[in-house]
Amino acid sequence: MPRLTARFWVDAYLARLRFQDIPAFVVAHGDDTAGAVLVKLSTLDGQARAFTRSFDLMTGERRWQEHIAGPEADVDASISKQRSFDPDLWVIEVEDRAGRHLLEDEGLSG
Repeated sequence: MPRLTARFWVDAYLARLRFQDIPAFVVAHGDDTAGAVLVKLSTLDGQARAFTRSFDLMTGERRWQEHIAGPEADVDASISKQRSFDPDLWVIEVEDRAGRHLLEDEGLSG
């Protein structure tokens, strides 16, 4: 099965979030074709979590895993460090007090 371009996935993800009335923004625009995507979830209380996609070599499955969680300043510093050595990285910021990010929804692993 062919993989989606990063830009297509980001656009579809943002549309799903809008449909659920969850604010989200592109903080860093990575490579349209092959850029990796990092999703930051801010719960608007000074805390945040960041998620990246991982690849399971045994099953071939792609899934989202938590990269870092804690004070928002610490999460932002980690993301900034990631961006310093991966300029193709997309960063999407989701803001939701209830902690919804929809990453475990059907169709968002690819």
